[in-house]
Amino acid sequence: MPFTPSRRTFLNSSVFGLLAVSLPNIQYANAAIYRQPTGLPTPDIPENFPSLPDESVRSVVGASHSNLDRVRELVEPRPELARACWDWAFGDFETALGAASHVGRRDIAAYLMGKGARPNIFTYAMLGALEAVRAMIEATPGIQRVYGPHGISLLSHAKAGMREVEGVPVDTTRQQRLIDYLEALGDADPGWPDAPMGEAEKEKYLGDYKYGPGEADGFSVRLNMRKMLSLGRLGAFGGGLYYRGNQAFVYNGTPSVTVTFQLDGETARSLTVEEPGLRLVANRI
Repeated sequence: MPFTPSRRTFLNSSVFGLLAVSLPNIQYANAAIYRQPTGLPTPDIPENFPSLPDESVRSVVGASHSNLDRVRELVEPRPELARACWDWAFGDFETALGAASHVGRRDIAAYLMGKGARPNIFTYAMLGALEAVRAMIEATPGIQRVYGPHGISLLSHAKAGMREVEGVPVDTTRQQRLIDYLEALGDADPGWPDAPMGEAEKEKYLGDYKYGPGEADGFSVRLNMRKMLSLGRLGAFGGGLYYRGNQAFVYNGTPSVTVTFQLDGETARSLTVEEPGLRLVANRI
Protein backbone atom coordinates (compact mmCIF):
# COMPACT_ATOMS: atom_id res chain seq x y z
CA MET A 1 0.00 0.00 0.00
CA PRO A 2 1.60 3.30 -0.97
CA PHE A 3 2.68 5.57 1.94
CA THR A 4 0.66 8.76 2.13
CA PRO A 5 2.19 11.33 4.47
CA SER A 6 -0.14 12.99 6.92
CA ARG A 7 -0.39 16.75 7.32
CA ARG A 8 1.55 16.48 10.67
CA THR A 9 4.34 14.47 9.04
CA PHE A 10 4.57 16.94 6.22
CA LEU A 11 4.76 19.90 8.57
CA ASN A 12 7.45 18.26 10.76
CA SER A 13 9.53 17.32 7.76
CA SER A 14 9.18 20.79 6.35
CA VAL A 15 10.33 22.37 9.60
CA PHE A 16 13.40 20.16 9.87
CA GLY A 17 14.14 20.63 6.21
CA LEU A 18 14.00 24.35 6.51
CA LEU A 19 16.23 24.22 9.57
CA ALA A 20 18.72 22.01 7.77
CA VAL A 21 18.88 24.48 4.92
CA SER A 22 18.86 27.62 7.02
CA LEU A 23 21.20 26.73 9.93
CA PRO A 24 24.42 27.18 7.94
CA ASN A 25 23.05 30.45 6.63
CA ILE A 26 22.35 31.58 10.21
CA GLN A 27 25.89 30.69 11.20
CA TYR A 28 27.37 32.52 8.25
CA ALA A 29 25.14 35.51 8.91
CA ASN A 30 26.32 35.66 12.52
CA ALA A 31 29.93 35.35 11.43
CA ALA A 32 29.38 38.18 9.02
CA ILE A 33 27.87 40.30 11.76
CA TYR A 34 30.84 39.61 14.02
CA ARG A 35 33.21 40.57 11.26
CA GLN A 36 31.55 43.89 10.66
CA PRO A 37 33.66 46.84 11.86
CA THR A 38 32.20 48.62 14.87
CA GLY A 39 33.36 52.06 13.81
CA LEU A 40 34.75 52.61 17.34
CA PRO A 41 38.37 53.64 17.86
CA THR A 42 40.70 50.87 19.00
CA PRO A 43 41.47 51.48 22.70
CA ASP A 44 45.03 51.83 23.89
CA ILE A 45 45.04 48.73 26.09
CA PRO A 46 47.80 48.54 28.76
CA GLU A 47 50.25 45.70 28.41
CA ASN A 48 49.14 43.97 31.61
CA PHE A 49 45.39 44.62 31.20
CA PRO A 50 43.09 43.84 33.00
CA SER A 51 45.52 44.35 35.89
CA LEU A 52 46.03 48.00 36.81
CA PRO A 53 48.90 49.68 34.92
CA ASP A 54 52.25 49.25 36.64
CA GLU A 55 52.98 52.96 36.38
CA SER A 56 49.79 53.86 38.27
CA VAL A 57 50.56 51.36 41.01
CA ARG A 58 54.17 52.48 41.36
CA SER A 59 53.15 56.15 41.32
CA VAL A 60 50.55 55.90 44.06
CA VAL A 61 52.83 53.89 46.35
CA GLY A 62 55.66 56.36 45.77
CA ALA A 63 53.44 59.40 46.31
CA SER A 64 52.04 57.92 49.53
CA HIS A 65 55.36 58.63 51.22
CA SER A 66 54.92 62.39 50.99
CA ASN A 67 52.39 63.85 48.55
CA LEU A 68 48.72 63.80 49.60
CA ASP A 69 47.60 65.91 46.63
CA ARG A 70 49.16 63.49 44.16
CA VAL A 71 47.66 60.51 45.99
CA ARG A 72 44.20 62.09 45.70
CA GLU A 73 44.76 62.80 42.02
CA LEU A 74 45.50 59.13 41.39
CA VAL A 75 42.99 57.51 43.74
CA GLU A 76 39.85 59.61 43.17
CA PRO A 77 39.19 58.21 39.67
CA ARG A 78 40.43 54.72 40.65
CA PRO A 79 39.70 54.02 44.35
CA GLU A 80 41.16 50.54 43.89
CA LEU A 81 44.59 52.16 43.89
CA ALA A 82 44.19 52.82 47.61
CA ARG A 83 45.01 49.10 48.00
CA ALA A 84 47.92 49.17 45.57
CA CYS A 85 51.05 47.16 46.32
CA TRP A 86 54.39 47.56 44.54
CA ASP A 87 57.51 45.38 44.48
CA TRP A 88 60.37 47.87 44.57
CA ALA A 89 62.90 45.10 43.91
CA PHE A 90 63.60 41.50 44.89
CA GLY A 91 60.30 41.07 46.76
CA ASP A 92 60.45 44.30 48.79
CA PHE A 93 56.68 44.74 48.65
CA GLU A 94 55.04 47.92 49.87
CA THR A 95 51.43 49.08 49.83
CA ALA A 96 50.39 52.70 49.53
CA LEU A 97 49.20 52.54 53.14
CA GLY A 98 52.44 50.86 54.17
CA ALA A 99 54.36 53.77 52.66
CA ALA A 100 52.35 56.33 54.60
CA SER A 101 52.72 54.26 57.76
CA HIS A 102 56.49 54.04 57.97
CA VAL A 103 56.96 57.77 57.35
CA GLY A 104 54.31 58.88 59.83
CA ARG A 105 51.91 60.48 57.33
CA ARG A 106 48.66 60.17 59.28
CA ASP A 107 46.85 62.37 56.78
CA ILE A 108 47.71 60.18 53.81
CA ALA A 109 46.95 57.02 55.80
CA ALA A 110 43.53 58.36 56.82
CA TYR A 111 42.69 59.26 53.22
CA LEU A 112 43.74 55.83 51.90
CA MET A 113 41.78 53.96 54.57
CA GLY A 114 38.76 56.09 53.72
CA LYS A 115 39.09 54.75 50.16
CA GLY A 116 39.35 51.11 51.20
CA ALA A 117 43.01 50.56 52.10
CA ARG A 118 43.57 47.69 54.54
CA PRO A 119 45.41 48.62 57.76
CA ASN A 120 47.77 46.17 59.42
CA ILE A 121 49.88 46.08 62.58
CA PHE A 122 52.37 48.59 61.14
CA THR A 123 49.60 51.10 60.44
CA TYR A 124 48.19 50.69 63.93
CA ALA A 125 51.68 51.16 65.38
CA MET A 126 52.08 54.45 63.50
CA LEU A 127 48.66 55.54 64.75
CA GLY A 128 49.54 54.76 68.37
CA ALA A 129 46.76 52.17 68.71
CA LEU A 130 48.23 50.34 71.70
CA GLU A 131 45.27 48.02 72.34
CA ALA A 132 45.09 46.93 68.71
CA VAL A 133 48.84 46.27 68.51
CA ARG A 134 48.89 44.43 71.83
CA ALA A 135 45.92 42.27 70.80
CA MET A 136 47.67 41.29 67.56
CA ILE A 137 50.89 40.39 69.36
CA GLU A 138 49.04 38.35 71.97
CA ALA A 139 47.09 36.57 69.22
CA THR A 140 50.26 35.89 67.19
CA PRO A 141 53.27 35.78 69.52
CA GLY A 142 56.45 36.88 67.77
CA ILE A 143 54.73 39.03 65.16
CA GLN A 144 56.50 42.04 66.69
CA ARG A 145 59.73 40.73 65.12
CA VAL A 146 58.32 40.81 61.57
CA TYR A 147 59.77 43.56 59.38
CA GLY A 148 57.64 45.95 57.37
CA PRO A 149 58.47 47.39 53.93
CA HIS A 150 62.19 48.04 53.33
CA GLY A 151 63.06 46.02 56.44
CA ILE A 152 61.66 48.71 58.77
CA SER A 153 60.76 47.41 62.22
CA LEU A 154 57.49 47.65 64.12
CA LEU A 155 59.08 49.90 66.74
CA SER A 156 60.33 52.25 64.01
CA HIS A 157 56.76 52.56 62.72
CA ALA A 158 55.61 53.51 66.22
CA LYS A 159 58.31 56.17 66.47
CA ALA A 160 57.34 57.49 63.03
CA GLY A 161 53.91 58.15 64.52
CA MET A 162 55.46 60.97 66.55
CA ARG A 163 55.90 62.96 63.35
CA GLU A 164 53.87 66.15 63.27
CA VAL A 165 52.27 67.03 59.95
CA GLU A 166 50.68 70.44 59.50
CA GLY A 167 47.01 70.29 60.41
CA VAL A 168 47.23 66.77 61.81
CA PRO A 169 47.53 66.65 65.62
CA VAL A 170 49.50 63.90 67.34
CA ASP A 171 48.67 62.62 70.82
CA THR A 172 52.29 62.20 71.91
CA THR A 173 51.34 60.72 75.29
CA ARG A 174 49.28 58.02 73.60
CA GLN A 175 52.03 57.35 71.08
CA GLN A 176 54.69 57.13 73.79
CA ARG A 177 52.68 54.47 75.66
CA LEU A 178 52.84 52.26 72.59
CA ILE A 179 56.56 52.94 72.12
CA ASP A 180 57.21 52.04 75.76
CA TYR A 181 55.24 48.81 75.37
CA LEU A 182 57.17 47.76 72.27
CA GLU A 183 60.54 48.66 73.80
CA ALA A 184 59.67 46.57 76.86
CA LEU A 185 59.15 43.54 74.61
CA GLY A 186 62.83 43.76 73.71
CA ASP A 187 62.51 42.39 70.17
CA ALA A 188 60.23 44.79 68.27
CA ASP A 189 63.28 46.37 66.63
CA PRO A 190 65.74 43.52 66.01
CA GLY A 191 67.65 45.35 63.30
CA TRP A 192 69.42 43.86 60.31
CA PRO A 193 73.01 42.72 60.87
CA ASP A 194 75.17 45.48 59.45
CA ALA A 195 78.94 45.43 59.77
CA PRO A 196 80.49 48.87 60.36
CA MET A 197 81.64 50.76 57.29
CA GLY A 198 83.20 54.22 57.08
CA GLU A 199 81.79 56.94 54.85
CA ALA A 200 84.93 57.00 52.70
CA GLU A 201 84.73 53.24 52.16
CA LYS A 202 81.19 53.52 50.77
CA GLU A 203 82.43 55.72 47.93
CA LYS A 204 84.04 52.82 46.08
CA TYR A 205 80.68 51.14 45.49
CA LEU A 206 78.73 54.17 44.23
CA GLY A 207 77.85 54.20 40.54
CA ASP A 208 75.82 52.59 37.77
CA TYR A 209 76.11 48.96 36.68
CA LYS A 210 74.74 47.28 33.54
CA TYR A 211 73.85 43.62 32.96
CA GLY A 212 72.07 43.73 29.58
CA PRO A 213 71.58 45.74 26.36
CA GLY A 214 68.28 47.34 27.35
CA GLU A 215 68.19 50.91 28.66
CA ALA A 216 66.81 49.72 32.01
CA ASP A 217 69.03 46.64 32.32
CA GLY A 218 71.09 47.78 35.23
CA PHE A 219 71.37 49.02 38.80
CA SER A 220 72.33 52.24 40.52
CA VAL A 221 74.16 52.19 43.83
CA ARG A 222 73.63 55.38 45.82
CA LEU A 223 73.48 56.71 49.36
CA ASN A 224 69.94 56.95 50.69
CA MET A 225 68.50 59.40 53.21
CA ARG A 226 69.96 57.34 56.05
CA LYS A 227 73.41 57.61 54.43
CA MET A 228 73.54 53.89 53.83
CA LEU A 229 74.29 52.23 50.51
CA SER A 230 71.22 51.41 48.44
CA LEU A 231 70.62 49.41 45.28
CA GLY A 232 67.87 50.43 42.86
CA ARG A 233 66.85 50.18 39.25
CA LEU A 234 69.16 52.05 36.90
CA GLY A 235 68.87 55.76 37.52
CA ALA A 236 66.74 55.40 40.65
CA PHE A 237 67.10 54.98 44.39
CA GLY A 238 66.34 51.60 45.86
CA GLY A 239 66.52 49.48 48.98
CA GLY A 240 69.29 49.54 51.55
CA LEU A 241 72.30 47.23 51.45
CA TYR A 242 73.33 45.72 54.79
CA TYR A 243 77.03 44.89 54.94
CA ARG A 244 78.09 41.38 55.87
CA GLY A 245 81.81 41.77 55.24
CA ASN A 246 84.07 40.68 52.34
CA GLN A 247 82.28 43.04 49.90
CA ALA A 248 78.99 41.15 50.42
CA PHE A 249 75.64 42.76 51.29
CA VAL A 250 72.10 41.59 51.96
CA TYR A 251 69.40 43.49 50.09
CA ASN A 252 66.83 45.44 52.08
CA GLY A 253 64.63 43.06 54.07
CA THR A 254 65.10 40.14 51.65
CA PRO A 255 67.43 37.54 53.22
CA SER A 256 67.51 35.37 50.08
CA VAL A 257 69.20 38.12 48.00
CA THR A 258 72.94 38.76 48.25
CA VAL A 259 74.85 41.50 46.43
CA THR A 260 78.62 41.06 46.19
CA PHE A 261 81.01 43.60 44.68
CA GLN A 262 84.17 42.75 42.78
CA LEU A 263 86.91 45.34 43.28
CA ASP A 264 89.60 46.70 41.02
CA GLY A 265 91.93 48.38 43.45
CA GLU A 266 89.82 50.77 45.50
CA THR A 267 86.87 50.87 43.08
CA ALA A 268 84.14 48.33 42.40
CA ARG A 269 84.29 47.13 38.78
CA SER A 270 81.20 44.90 38.93
CA LEU A 271 78.54 43.51 41.23
CA THR A 272 76.92 40.09 41.40
CA VAL A 273 73.32 39.59 42.47
CA GLU A 274 72.46 36.12 43.70
CA GLU A 275 68.99 34.92 44.53
CA PRO A 276 67.39 31.45 44.37
CA GLY A 277 67.79 30.22 40.80
CA LEU A 278 69.65 33.28 39.51
CA ARG A 279 73.22 34.63 39.48
CA LEU A 280 73.57 37.94 37.61
CA VAL A 281 76.72 40.00 36.98
CA ALA A 282 76.49 43.73 36.23
CA ASN A 283 79.53 45.73 35.16
CA ARG A 284 80.21 49.33 36.13
CA ILE A 285 79.58 51.85 33.36
